[in-house]
Amino acid sequence: MSLLPHLVNGLALGLLFALLALGFMLILGLMEQINLAHGSLFALGAYFAYAITAARLPLPPDWLEAWAQVPLGWRFTVAMFLAPVLVAPFGVVLERLMRRTYGRDPLYGLLLTFGAAMVIEELIRVVWGTRDYMLPVPRGISGGFVMLDLIWSTYRFWAAAFAVVAMALVWLVIERTRFGALVKAGAHDSEIVQALGHDLEKLRVWVFVMGTMMAAVAGVILAPVWGIRPHMGVDAVVPAFLIIVLGGVGSFWGAVLGGILVGVVVGLSGAYASEWSMLSMYLLLIGVVTFRARGLFGKKSVLEA
Repeated sequence: MSLLPHLVNGLALGLLFALLALGFMLILGLMEQINLAHGSLFALGAYFAYAITAARLPLPPDWLEAWAQVPLGWRFTVAMFLAPVLVAPFGVVLERLMRRTYGRDPLYGLLLTFGAAMVIEELIRVVWGTRDYMLPVPRGISGGFVMLDLIWSTYRFWAAAFAVVAMALVWLVIERTRFGALVKAGAHDSEIVQALGHDLEKLRVWVFVMGTMMAAVAGVILAPVWGIRPHMGVDAVVPAFLIIVLGGVGSFWGAVLGGILVGVVVGLSGAYASEWSMLSMYLLLIGVVTFRARGLFGKKSVLEA
């Protein structure tokens, strides 16, 4: 069995994991709260994309029939951009609910977001039922192609490229804009940002919206790979949290490298020892934090200086 296809597939999966984890990291960095509903927002993005692409929308019959006649490529493209926008209000509501937990014991935030995750998952079951769905993919990016005498998945290459572009945009926003500078300053010391006259509440809302939309984008891209099911959020939030710890909390490149490492390890173990697939990423985490407790790119605390 050739190692190369599994390595490449794992790399593609890792880039998608990294995209999911970056949204998780933004919220954790500024609010200092672990958002356990991040996976449910990821699932919601996948379901909205399915409703748009498969023409299962709550529209008048004539409109729905007209939309179903639109080429699949256009419906998929609209879903890619519209689904994250539809999920964003859920992030705004969740952020407003979390305001009373800021600066308090992180356990309050954990319990609140855990409850929100359960509510969203049940909401998905009420609206879409418990059956599994598959997001239809346009013919141009489905199927496979032959390279180096091996068959490769066209969609995985396309998804990996999209994830790279999305992460590059996030990096530009964080590193090259005033908004990104405020986010980094707020993550370091939110009281100073507030004392300088900046609206910290508004900043938190925008960061939450950004993280929510990134989760939804990852849900749309991963839906054709994983399939769509009500509990897919649980399958996503665990790797996202693990990647943040592995890469180092607050580190953009740590999240990217952590995502790639987890994707490659899961991909390889899934190919050669499928029963070790999920266990492998926990073993990877244990191995890294044993020698570097702050994660691969974690910065040294002031208290440790």
